[in-house]
Amino acid sequence: MPMKKGIATATALLCCLGVLLFFWPLRTAAQKQTLQLYIWSEYIDPAILTAFEKATNSRVVVSVYESNEDMIAKLRGGGVSQYDVVVPTDYVVPNMVELGLLQPLNKALIPNLRNLGEKFVGLPFDPENTYTVPYQWGTTGIGYRKDRLPENFERSWGLIFDPQQQYGPFVMIDEMRSMLAAAAFYLGFDPNTTVPSELQQIQELLIQAKRRSAGLIGGVGGKNQLVSGTANVAVVYSGDALQAAEENPNIGYFVPREGAHIWLDVMAIPAKAPNPELANRFINFLLEPEIGAQLSNYNRFATPNAAALPKINPQDRQNPAIYPDEATFARLRYLKVLSQEELRLVDAVWTAVKSS
Repeated sequence: MPMKKGIATATALLCCLGVLLFFWPLRTAAQKQTLQLYIWSEYIDPAILTAFEKATNSRVVVSVYESNEDMIAKLRGGGVSQYDVVVPTDYVVPNMVELGLLQPLNKALIPNLRNLGEKFVGLPFDPENTYTVPYQWGTTGIGYRKDRLPENFERSWGLIFDPQQQYGPFVMIDEMRSMLAAAAFYLGFDPNTTVPSELQQIQELLIQAKRRSAGLIGGVGGKNQLVSGTANVAVVYSGDALQAAEENPNIGYFVPREGAHIWLDVMAIPAKAPNPELANRFINFLLEPEIGAQLSNYNRFATPNAAALPKINPQDRQNPAIYPDEATFARLRYLKVLSQEELRLVDAVWTAVKSS
């Protein structure tokens, strides 16, 4: 009897194990995949993420950063195998590729690439769009409080760099290339300059401005300072200023007369992304005309998606702060890709500014 009972028990256990092994793959397949999105703060409509989750039976987890430097440092520190989609700015892409941080896109999974406007494909930083797809574009300029500045103030970077044009507290953006470019524009230099004598002047100008300012603040921080009234003037991204104006109509934005930085943020997939197929499908989803318009209508930045343009809110489409007119566009400059040696030069300047 004991032997038979043991055999019966073993048989039962084997049957249970067999059933478990049979159903385990089905259970695993039914589990939701997770997309890890690493993106600038307040840069995507949560409703878009919900729609993607529903369409793909997936889950999206969002992590945020406030500068390209922070994002790259995180990827180099192990994040390259943690995140599925990142959103860098155009000029850092070649360096990210050189560092082995990005993988090629699977264009077979991104048929909506055809929706992009002609001027946003084949750009020098990624001429074949091997690694990137445009996300949003805009400018870096000055946000200000209309109720605290005189009506006839000069629309100049002097609000940041000239003590005689300072109207109360102001903040600078904690983003290296944007602030170096702003100082270069004010001094009449090429915003991409790496000439040592010019960099020295830029460094001194930034240090003096920082000492008079309420500090360097990342991403949407300047927007929030304007809304709260902590700052009267802030270096901000165009869409952030327009979002601030929705919260407080006393906030305005302009591109300084000396010129400003025009940028293009792009979507890319880290080299060791956990779910690259889902990442490619997410990029394709954001290129849907309706989704592209929803994105820009939410964050108030300009869309590179030509198919989405007819669906943009008419008042935004006609707003020169979002879609600059020809005269303003002529004063805008893209930031160029810098060599490793040139990066070392500008990094040294920025380190000196931040430590001052």
